[in-house]
Amino acid sequence: MEEILSSNVLVLNRLWQAVNICSVRRAFMLLYQGHAQVVESASGSFQTMTFAQWYSFSRGYEGSDVVSTVSFTIRVPKVILLLFFDRMPKKEVKFTRHNIFERDHNTCQYCGHKFDRKDLNLDHVIPRDRGGETSWENIVCSCVPCNSRKGNRTPQEAHMRLLHRPRRPKWRPMLHLQLSKPRDDSWKHFVDLAYWNVELSD
Repeated sequence: MEEILSSNVLVLNRLWQAVNICSVRRAFMLLYQGHAQVVESASGSFQTMTFAQWYSFSRGYEGSDVVSTVSFTIRVPKVILLLFFDRMPKKEVKFTRHNIFERDHNTCQYCGHKFDRKDLNLDHVIPRDRGGETSWENIVCSCVPCNSRKGNRTPQEAHMRLLHRPRRPKWRPMLHLQLSKPRDDSWKHFVDLAYWNVELSD
């Protein structure tokens, strides 16, 4: 039961744009409160259902993707539509170690080789004691040998060239979602639509 309640549900905004993923538990809360409806595919088209309608629709269903209580059994929704939200989430990406590795594709930005994350360091392009900031624009992935070779110098001083100038990423949430999250077949239409219509940047 806990595993089912923690599984993923695709969230659409009021304009039917994919904007997030939430847990089944959260999806049921939004449905019960009337803030969302279930999106169900039928014969190539989509229909929406309230919590009560979805509960009725679940009767007689014999699949394993259900939540059962003492008094009732209800199917797990795969996609929900928010009724009062029409914005896209902000595309600001948090400055974290994980996201730096994601941006640099687990690749040393000096030698160009890909490594396991445990074999990578985060290097200040301009050393901290030379005024270098800990920011998107001054941190890159570096393997241990390249990090040691560079030492407390700038790349120019160490005669090393960066593969790419470090920048703050501009990932759109759904593009990142498309590449990094397992998805249900029922998501395909909405996630693919988001993928092809995402604004590209350098």
